[in-house]
Amino acid sequence: MKFDSTGDVYAYLNRFLNFERRLEPTEYRLDRMQRLRELFGRLDDAYRVVHVAGSKGKGSTATMIAACLAEAGGTVGLYTSPHLLSFTERIAIGGVPVDDGTLLSCARDLAGTMDGESPADFPGGEAPTYFELLTMLGFLCFRKAGCTDAVIEVGLGGRLDSTNVVTPAACVITPIELEHTELLGATIPLIAYEKAGIIKPGVPVFTSAARPEALDVIRARARDLGAPLTVLDEAVSLDDIRVSAAGTSAVARWRDRSVFEAPMELRTPMIGRVQARNAAIAAMVAKSLGVDEPAILRGVGSARLRARFEIITGDPVVILDGAHTEDSIRACAEDFSALFPGGGSLLFGCAKDKPARPMAAALRPFFSSVIVTRPGTFKESDTADIEAAFAAEGFEVARLDDTAKAIESALGRASGAGMPLLVTGSFYLCAATAAIIG
Repeated sequence: MKFDSTGDVYAYLNRFLNFERRLEPTEYRLDRMQRLRELFGRLDDAYRVVHVAGSKGKGSTATMIAACLAEAGGTVGLYTSPHLLSFTERIAIGGVPVDDGTLLSCARDLAGTMDGESPADFPGGEAPTYFELLTMLGFLCFRKAGCTDAVIEVGLGGRLDSTNVVTPAACVITPIELEHTELLGATIPLIAYEKAGIIKPGVPVFTSAARPEALDVIRARARDLGAPLTVLDEAVSLDDIRVSAAGTSAVARWRDRSVFEAPMELRTPMIGRVQARNAAIAAMVAKSLGVDEPAILRGVGSARLRARFEIITGDPVVILDGAHTEDSIRACAEDFSALFPGGGSLLFGCAKDKPARPMAAALRPFFSSVIVTRPGTFKESDTADIEAAFAAEGFEVARLDDTAKAIESALGRASGAGMPLLVTGSFYLCAATAAIIG
């Protein structure tokens, strides 16, 4: 297949968009990806891998780890999801989206190999999914770019996620929340079991998970596989956490002086108290991989990721936060209140499988009105259900199903009131807003 632009690559991948929209459990499996890995010669063996799973904070943590490794002199690939404006954001090399030359060359290799295969050549007689092929495209790009390291973020779950064919040098599990319960299970232990599925025999594991019921599962899995486990809250205390519009800082005091001898002031441009925890776990992972303290401080201090409490100045000021679980929405709302005590406007949209009522309850102490909309067209959404959830929590609700019109209305309302606008509930809604405001 001929590829002349990134648009051509995206169109090709979209032909396989048979999973992310429907979220059917029958397609949530690993054997197709294992077949792809063999087809392309185990690409991930060409570089050292850090594998990152979790319910929240995994993208930020992965980005910080990658930045630390880059500051140590490596050529570092970073695979994350979702993207905001271009799918190339998912495949970053050296901190920037993959360049067209590398992408197009690797896409030709991918399509050339796939043209010789049929669905019958894959387990179950099913063609690979969009995410599986995108993951393999990332692996191809990292090898072609000569990456020394690759930080790979899990897309969904862990145990059966498409990325879970790698043999990592370190595994990272961030906090566990109720998410994708129709696929991962309806309880924290069940979801933790899926996340802990990335743990490999003898490979060091680092976790910032704090819920006891999640930690119990992670500990058991690590013990069964002989994988050394470091738990953030047992390894470090974080003091003097400060959050401002410029970012987040905290003093990390390490209980094991062989890791870091002296307290360390971690500073990151990412905003939110949770980012202090992400920075601390990233620092420990980087240190375990041989990165020295100055490089760690520079890496954490330079790492950025869009739509994680991203403040965009203008009229109005817009805050994009892709929070889409109850806990992450609550943390987002608390950070918003601390930075904007005068209040603000709210635009909210979420996918059908997200807990609209608990998220509305988490936002209610800080907002009294909301514009509800669809989070774009990629994920199915029930705006009537979302409207009812917010109304039940006492919100004054305006519902506009047309996403673009809702964004324009929200921008106008916030500007007219002289207030900042918080856009949250979905990365896809944040992406649609970013596309409009630039």
